Amino acid sequence: MSYDQTLARVETYFDRTATRAWEALTSDAPVSKIRQTVREGRDTMRAQMLARLPDDLRGARILDAGCGAGQMTAELAARGADVVAVDISPALVEIAQKRLDTRLQRHVSFHSGDMLAKNLGRFDHVLAMDSLIYYTAPDLARALTELAARTRGGIIFTVAPRTPLLMAMWRVGKLFPRADRSPVMVPHSAARLAQGLRAAGSSARLTPLDRIARGFYISQAMEVRG
Repeated sequence: MSYDQTLARVETYFDRTATRAWEALTSDAPVSKIRQTVREGRDTMRAQMLARLPDDLRGARILDAGCGAGQMTAELAARGADVVAVDISPALVEIAQKRLDTRLQRHVSFHSGDMLAKNLGRFDHVLAMDSLIYYTAPDLARALTELAARTRGGIIFTVAPRTPLLMAMWRVGKLFPRADRSPVMVPHSAARLAQGLRAAGSSARLTPLDRIARGFYISQAMEVRG
């Protein structure tokens, strides 16, 4: 699939099929044991990504690329950052807006659409948690290159790690497509992503961070700096 085709499929999934599931997952509501591991894994990953940034973010303009239900957005705003929170799903953006503490609203501008849209402007930092996991290596490299050109600091993002287990699951998933399921995650390795950045003409440096594995949640954090 092309970038635009993948983007459309992600929008359809999160805006129509999975909105209620994600609303519950990102709340304090009881969930199944499987989804509880995903919740815990996402909480741990979010904490790791935020730990890469200063505690005091006053004056910093930060893109929360794929803000979902707004958990990262709220924590960034609480540190004083001016947050541009964008998600392809209008339904999730609406949930994020409703959940945001009224005291933090002046720090956040919400948008529904493509995280790469140039009219979003320039940033000091970009965080993209589990929002780039559906894209091929060339599309991911292009996205990171475009964001790096508009980012003064780092781009902290996550991918599905290229492990034997996840590669096997990925291959099986491709054999049994279903229109109503989640878009297929594309596993990546740091070496291949670095190669893709060079092929895209980027001189940005890619650094692997920690991998988080909690039950059904497995994700690898990375950072790109121009």
